Amino acid sequence: MNKLFYFFLLLSVSLIGFSQEETKTNAPKLLEEAAKLKAVEIDTTDFWKIGGVVSLNGQQVALSNWAAGGNNSISVAGLVNVYAKYRKHKTTWDNNLELGYGVINQGNNKKWWKNDDKIQFSSKLGHEIKKNWYATALADFRTQFTNGYNYPNDSVYISKFLAPAYGLLALGFDYKPSNKFSAFFAPLTGKFTIVRDDSLAKYGAFGVQKEIRDANSVITQHYLKHREEFGAYLKMQYQTKVMENITFQTVLELFSNYLHNPQNVDVNWSTLTTFKVNKFISATLSTQLIYDDDVKVLRSSGDKKGTFGPDLQFKQVLGVGFTYKF
Repeated sequence: MNKLFYFFLLLSVSLIGFSQEETKTNAPKLLEEAAKLKAVEIDTTDFWKIGGVVSLNGQQVALSNWAAGGNNSISVAGLVNVYAKYRKHKTTWDNNLELGYGVINQGNNKKWWKNDDKIQFSSKLGHEIKKNWYATALADFRTQFTNGYNYPNDSVYISKFLAPAYGLLALGFDYKPSNKFSAFFAPLTGKFTIVRDDSLAKYGAFGVQKEIRDANSVITQHYLKHREEFGAYLKMQYQTKVMENITFQTVLELFSNYLHNPQNVDVNWSTLTTFKVNKFISATLSTQLIYDDDVKVLRSSGDKKGTFGPDLQFKQVLGVGFTYKF
């Protein structure tokens, strides 16, 4: 019995010693595997890059016995521009959400008038097929928050939420030579216009099919709440740090309808410049220029002033206030 006990005791000591020696021998290999696991854990968090700008701006003008004339006014505007970008090996996925809303009260007017209203979401998925070149699919959607009016007439709205709404689905190639610039060209693009309001769609607002009646008021063509276009699409983006505390970004979008007047190219060009004063105070200047041959607007200048038809649309918003960048 004692011999059996000493035999198992000797066997246990031998196994422990062998295990310790094996651990020492494989220690470098085990450390290497642990480092790889740690690197994978760190790299996983680096796949996503999230950031953006949130700002709340205001402006006030107060006049008293001002010889040059003018009106007292106060305005408030908010802007949210956030992004989430994914990078892993040869796959990229860029998502961007832009929200803007502003109101103004001027003179003796007791009502607040809207002067900015925007909702836009864009998502772009790409796979690298060659250095700096990606096979890419893009989806874009834009509309507005509240009713829009042709002031000072605020009794009849001319736009509202989802009237209009614009959708875009595109397949093409994206060229990204750097983090500052990208150019996306899509020869296969579907553009969709939605007008989810009967009174606006009935009169063909924003290019949808309007209702047509004959001389006896009999409907010969029913109105539609949607319009589809098929064509080519180009989107170029550029962003840079102009100098210390000044950043600039711009987006130019062009669309040509293969099936109807392809020579009349739709244009949507926007810019955003941020002037940072300190960590939380800054000024933002945003502009947007739009031309769509299918959208009829009330012309406000030139020989055709007071008539309806396609024309350049331009918007500029300048504000100073609280800004948080992350």
